[in-house]
Amino acid sequence: MGVRSYSLVAMLDDVPPGKAKVVELGGRSILLSNSEDRTFAIANECAHAHEPLACGRIKRGWIACPAHGARFDLASGEPINPPATEPVETFAVRIVDNMIEVAL
Repeated sequence: MGVRSYSLVAMLDDVPPGKAKVVELGGRSILLSNSEDRTFAIANECAHAHEPLACGRIKRGWIACPAHGARFDLASGEPINPPATEPVETFAVRIVDNMIEVAL
């Protein structure tokens, strides 16, 4: 595996606990979220409904698709319940001096 290249996408204060923020990186829509004292980055598209996840409910390390209620683990992107069967892509995140950086 090669060296990851991280890009600054937001400040830590931009994504308070239980909230999310959509950012664009490399022409992709990325959803940043804060749950369980961690910051996550996932593709902003449900693997089942192909709808944005940005308005989904975030709780205990998962996000629910607002279209059909499918839940995805924020760390792995894996589906937790039907109707989703495919994972959502996740991205590496690091926090540097209160700045959120993401690697595609």
